[in-house]
Amino acid sequence: MISYKRLWVTLAEREMKRMELLEKAKFSRATLAKLGKNEYVALKVLEDICLALDCGIGDVMEVLPNPTE
Repeated sequence: MISYKRLWVTLAEREMKRMELLEKAKFSRATLAKLGKNEYVALKVLEDICLALDCGIGDVMEVLPNPTE
């Protein structure tokens, strides 16, 4: 399971709103909605977010064990 909770924590630490990130990293509102639902997004989007925030992938997402396993 993918979790983007670390992304929201990183944004809060930088006092940045989600819409500011959307504009800075140049991705769509639909992608923002996917991130909010912990759904899969393109690796390019994650790369753009990391570059926009000047951070590593671990500051944006984590892979959690699947609760059904």
